[in-house]
Amino acid sequence: MIENPFVTKGYAGPEYFCDRVKETHDILQLVTNGNNIALISPRRIGKTDLITHCFSQREISDHYYAFHIDIYATTSLRDFVNVFGMAILETLKPLGRKIWEKFVSVLKSLQAELSYDINNNPSWSLGLGDIHNPLVTLDEIFQYLQNADRPCLVAIDEFQQIIKYKDEKSTEALLRTYIQRCPNATFIFAGSKRHLMTEMFTSPARPFYQSVIPMGLKRISIESYTEFAVGCFEEYGKTVDPAVVENVYRKFDGITASMQRMMNVLFFLTPANGHCTIDMVDKALQYILDLFDDNYATLLESLPEKQREVFRAIAAEGKAKGVTGSKFIRKYHLQTASVVNAALRGLMDKDLVTVDNGEYSVYDPFLARWMEGAGAPNN
Repeated sequence: MIENPFVTKGYAGPEYFCDRVKETHDILQLVTNGNNIALISPRRIGKTDLITHCFSQREISDHYYAFHIDIYATTSLRDFVNVFGMAILETLKPLGRKIWEKFVSVLKSLQAELSYDINNNPSWSLGLGDIHNPLVTLDEIFQYLQNADRPCLVAIDEFQQIIKYKDEKSTEALLRTYIQRCPNATFIFAGSKRHLMTEMFTSPARPFYQSVIPMGLKRISIESYTEFAVGCFEEYGKTVDPAVVENVYRKFDGITASMQRMMNVLFFLTPANGHCTIDMVDKALQYILDLFDDNYATLLESLPEKQREVFRAIAAEGKAKGVTGSKFIRKYHLQTASVVNAALRGLMDKDLVTVDNGEYSVYDPFLARWMEGAGAPNN
């Protein structure tokens, strides 16, 4: 048993994973029958952990090579190839020399760049400059996937990031071509920007049109999360009022990552054999906000003035509609609609603001709560 059952940094096993029974079944059924999936949902409600959970199931682990890559920080095809190759090698290395050697032998373009430790195990310690021709290396990676001695599953997290590549149009078409020609590999394209992901996979003008089965990921139900949290407390000899969990769920709109952090703090604030009550919620929240106080203050101060004004207005509103309309602009003493639009683009590029069905909100719920106490704009 780990010290705290409310895990806040990745997947720790099925006993610390809440619900998602139907979603796990659906994903396993689809991918094991050769279907590519577009898994679309807001960030921080558990896409990555769900994929890891699915890959840990016997149906996958016993019969497939499963690779999970996160391209959120990539900005080019060269970045993409670097992250892709590293993920494959790091996944194969624990499986033994004969397994990883097959991959390394295919990477003829990188033979001189790979390093080896004293035990002759390879290390992907490449700089971007070491990938001299990303197209050639990408071709080699797909050669491996197609000729691997097991079928392969590849999950690409934050797939909409390729739209930001300088060579975006050619990258999108290139990847679609490689994937079409690689029947030995099945792909899960996970993304958090719904409008971008939807456009990529449903527009007839885009290369990935009708190439996947779209699958939305909703928030875990309040009933399931409450049952999970109460059970975690009991497993460790503590108790919690269901009303505490329900309060946290509603306070953070069912966002898994934020609820887990709150419950993690509530758990360690509850003494051994103790009972967690509703009056502890505000204490736990303040504990978290105090930890992030300096970081949040610095972040707010670093924003250009117009972005900061719009950001604070959205935070004050909670879920802001019609942010370029005259009513919203007057209420928060903003400038013109074009100025607000420009500020919004900057805030969304920084992932400070998210939009869902025309409603803008602060991406980090704890930052939104902190800003409530930092002073709201005049209205």
